[in-house]
Amino acid sequence: MRRNERHQDDLDLDQDDLDLDRDGLDLDRDGLDPNVQDRSDSAQDDSGQDDSGRNGPDQDTPGRNDFAPDDLSPYWNTNVARHRDVLRAVPRGCRDALDVGCGDGLLARKLAGRAERVTGVDDAPEMIARARGLARGRPGLTFVEGDFLAADLPAGGYDFVCSVSAVHHMDFEAALIRMRELLRPGGTLMVVGLARSAGPAEWAVTVAAAPVVRLTKLVRRARTPDGMPLAAPRLSYGQVRAAAQRLLPGVRYRRHVLRRYSLTWRKPGP
Repeated sequence: MRRNERHQDDLDLDQDDLDLDRDGLDLDRDGLDPNVQDRSDSAQDDSGQDDSGRNGPDQDTPGRNDFAPDDLSPYWNTNVARHRDVLRAVPRGCRDALDVGCGDGLLARKLAGRAERVTGVDDAPEMIARARGLARGRPGLTFVEGDFLAADLPAGGYDFVCSVSAVHHMDFEAALIRMRELLRPGGTLMVVGLARSAGPAEWAVTVAAAPVVRLTKLVRRARTPDGMPLAAPRLSYGQVRAAAQRLLPGVRYRRHVLRRYSLTWRKPGP
């Protein structure tokens, strides 16, 4: 039974991990990518080496920051690859959405098409300044500079809370608890994160996925905005799953082929 659960939760091969249209090779729909040097691929690569180095064949094209504010596809990377999943998770009639670790506000600007009001929070001053500049003139978008765990945000104030490749910059459990508290009853939480491989089973998945990851990165020519903070993940995939299942009963955990996992959870309520 445990083996079947591992196949479904860790790999999810049939439904998602090897769905190349969604994860990376559908050029018309997704844009560009390879090895993203942002909040995402700052962990280990498939050979176990640090993927956050300044040189090497997997390094992304340096980012640009001069894209137009109304451009919602200015670049592609392994974080942007999961934006469609996040947008699909937004509940109907969403009034208030929160993007934790919003960076330059790209996902927040996309969320503005699905929620009445969107708040982005990030502790990087350069990112928040850029997000505010790109959102100028767009009603319903607010950006807060500060530590998410200490920021002045309304408890139970959001129908949707999301975070893409940011929770490994924080205390993981404290971040999940805070997100849980900020949701209204019946609200939805979606976290896309980065974890490290630990143990034979997790490394086997990482190594098996390596050809797809490398091909995608070669084809995509990924780039990301300058100034995105980097951090290596401290928790393994197994540790992430165990903590999430304890803190978010009924959470759906999935491991994706492009070095990401996702957590989707609905807070009990109406």
